[in-house]
Amino acid sequence: MTIVGVLGAGQLGRMLALAGIPLGMRFRFLDPAPSPPAAALGEHLRADWSHPGALEALAEHSDVVTYESENIPIESVRRLASRANVRPSAESLRLTADRLAEKQFVAGLGIEVAPFSEVSDRAGLDTALRRLGVPALLKTRRGGYDGRGQARIDHLSQADAAWQALAGAPAILEQRVVFQRELAILAVRGLDGEKRVYPLVETHHEGGVLTRALAPSPDLSPSLQREAEAIASSLLEALGHVGILAIECFEINGRLVVNELAPRVHNSGHWTIEGAATSQFENHLRAITGLPLGSTEPRALCGLFNLLGEIPPLAGVLAQRETYLHVYGKTSRPGRKVGHVTVVASDRAMLDERMRHVSTLISPQVHPIERNPV
Repeated sequence: MTIVGVLGAGQLGRMLALAGIPLGMRFRFLDPAPSPPAAALGEHLRADWSHPGALEALAEHSDVVTYESENIPIESVRRLASRANVRPSAESLRLTADRLAEKQFVAGLGIEVAPFSEVSDRAGLDTALRRLGVPALLKTRRGGYDGRGQARIDHLSQADAAWQALAGAPAILEQRVVFQRELAILAVRGLDGEKRVYPLVETHHEGGVLTRALAPSPDLSPSLQREAEAIASSLLEALGHVGILAIECFEINGRLVVNELAPRVHNSGHWTIEGAATSQFENHLRAITGLPLGSTEPRALCGLFNLLGEIPPLAGVLAQRETYLHVYGKTSRPGRKVGHVTVVASDRAMLDERMRHVSTLISPQVHPIERNPV
């Protein structure tokens, strides 16, 4: 029986375990939270991610160790890698946990990114603004996710407020690009170098948080999918990555511009649980344990809603046809991801109709995705 150690025990760790238990895997989670979502599905080592004794215990009793967040200290992953098989590698984490290093890495492969500039101090912000202009986004190099650690600068007069909002943390300035829509693609690479790629997904965000997605993306040209697959293959190979890699992009005039990477299973791929031949979670586990990769072909058209803040009445959602509810076991808090709903259909009109029904049950403020012209 394979024992998988996981740094982090949030909802991603929970869904990894739900995918791995039917394969005969057992799980050990290291997480400082008292009662995280994954704790019910394996052994929970409650300790800080940097605790030497906890890291030693995780390494000693795991066949392979993975992580579910870029916010894990890189030193902890390197320490584990000296004692255990850690996949993806510490290098994948290092490059994707630092926005500056990530942008430089992606651009260095000849893959297009939004124009950016390093910002180390207040004077550096003025220099970057002169080079890139406005509108722009000032982002912390580390630690930001779901819209955190970012400040918009639409006018030069907002530079001081943006700098203060980030409290002087090392940052990058990114030019705000005009795009038709946001897309994401997930790819997986096995120990033997085999690669599989999922179809592009159309994503919609509010306040930096993913709220809805359509998979596969509507109005998807074969050439755009091929471009995405080429980008994914280049990144997987350059990183020597083993496991799932998520790539968030902008579509601009029929081409892809890479926005961010995540070296782990990702919210934009939750649709794969019901909608693909092999879920992203199972394929991540197959990859890191050396098993053959599963098919990434979609089984149906899918729509995904994130549940933010609270869970809607269960009966109403579960009464809908081909609708699947996932509750993470997290306490309610405004804006917090506490679950998601996946809607499945055989054609686009049916999917749109089912999503309209589900959106009214989740919240009167949630509406079906309006497709942007491309």
